[in-house]
Amino acid sequence: MEGRPVSRQEALQYRTYKHACHAMLYAASDEKLFGKIPIRNVVLMQMRFDGRLGFPGGFVDPEAEGLEAGLCRELLEELGCPVELGEQDYLSSHAYSSQHLVTHFYTKSISLEQLRDIERAALSAKDHGLEVMGMVRVPLFTLRDGVGGLPAFLSNCFIGNARCQLVDALRSLRLVREDWLVSALKLSHH
Repeated sequence: MEGRPVSRQEALQYRTYKHACHAMLYAASDEKLFGKIPIRNVVLMQMRFDGRLGFPGGFVDPEAEGLEAGLCRELLEELGCPVELGEQDYLSSHAYSSQHLVTHFYTKSISLEQLRDIERAALSAKDHGLEVMGMVRVPLFTLRDGVGGLPAFLSNCFIGNARCQLVDALRSLRLVREDWLVSALKLSHH
């Protein structure tokens, strides 16, 4: 799914298009997998009802509720607890003329404790087991076999442009080293 990057201001001019807002929540971590592999950062995604990976969020009405208010409403439905996001958390928008759709993407750094609270609350969320099958942590490392971890994760099936949003966010926020990211992308089956 190829969309045209547009500014936030330009995206809001697409009044006849549907608008969808999604958020990547992430936290720094000093934990180690098996006591050896540094986790460094935890990034949350979710398994959707259709078996694809995506970010929490959904359709919003920018004119009636605003992008951020609509996103916060969607996050409450899918995560079971309030998450406050604002314009300062905005990362990108893409317009898809063939689908009359504009996607808006946000990222928010939270504490590891807050992230764990969200994971627990998501089990009781309104949409758990319906729209959302569960929360998923993105493995931001590569195992010695060169495939396990991020390369294998990137081989999964993602909804829409969620894979591109993930890669762009990892890159722009510098959550993984660029050479690791490039290698993971080459080793993934896409």
